Amino acid sequence: MPQKHPLIVIAGPTGSGKSELSLRIASRFDGEILNCDSIQIYRFFNVGAAKLPENDRCCIPHHLIDVADPDEVFTAGDFARRGREVLHDIVQRGKLPVVVGGTGFYLRALLDGLAPGPQRDDVLRARLAAREQVRAGSIHRILRRLDPSTAARIHPNDLPKAARAVEICLSARQSASAVFAAGRDALEGFRVLKVGLFPDRDRLYQRLEERMEKMFEAGLMEETRSILARGFEPSAKPFESIGYKQALQAIQGEISPRDALFYARRETRRYAKRQMTWFRQESNLQVFPGFGDDPVVASAIEERVEAFLLT
Repeated sequence: MPQKHPLIVIAGPTGSGKSELSLRIASRFDGEILNCDSIQIYRFFNVGAAKLPENDRCCIPHHLIDVADPDEVFTAGDFARRGREVLHDIVQRGKLPVVVGGTGFYLRALLDGLAPGPQRDDVLRARLAAREQVRAGSIHRILRRLDPSTAARIHPNDLPKAARAVEICLSARQSASAVFAAGRDALEGFRVLKVGLFPDRDRLYQRLEERMEKMFEAGLMEETRSILARGFEPSAKPFESIGYKQALQAIQGEISPRDALFYARRETRRYAKRQMTWFRQESNLQVFPGFGDDPVVASAIEERVEAFLLT
């Protein structure tokens, strides 16, 4: 049997200290970092995406950050394809790949692969989006009629996943569940240690509220204006992310800056809760109850990584 390369995954909700932990692991074990955050992929989205500045990356290579313009379509399939290329490049250089991020669907696509399905249908998506604008919840209600089992696994507010599932049902003329059951193209050639950070929820929420306030103080609205000034439309995908969405609403006069901060705080708490629910369902995830920048937690994870690499 060919030797499998070790691969470390650091997952968890936003604000749980994944970036700090990844730097520690990569520094200790001669690694390189593969970003698994769907917003950090986009250029110009820095403050609200919590990107580590170049000077804070400890000279450790970071991959799949700033690789797409805001108006480019970048799917989970694109991430899986390009991410796997990066993983193979890293191990060819004799380095340890460390995958870090909170976008669970991207991580699953990278490791488990995606079931073959119909191509993206932009016309259908536009129709679904228009229907959702008229009546909130329409996309998820359609999905419940077409594929109840898939609808039960997708949160009603997760419009991108719900729309994709409806798209699959209508284009493939069968349920998305049946399409997914056709099989996936899983990552080969690696043995994986998946680490999950699960801090105390109240402490996490407090940290998230403080971090969002600092993002607004650090110029989140000004950054949003600068991206618009580059000619990118407000409908660009990354503007749907938490923080940028509320900043954009404030800039457009729909809400006040104070309300923008309030709603951004609320939505980031809700997002963190959904992330924790998602990662609890991740197979073989080794859970550590704490923040990745806590020295005690980080030391325990470092010991676990060391033991994994020695096996």
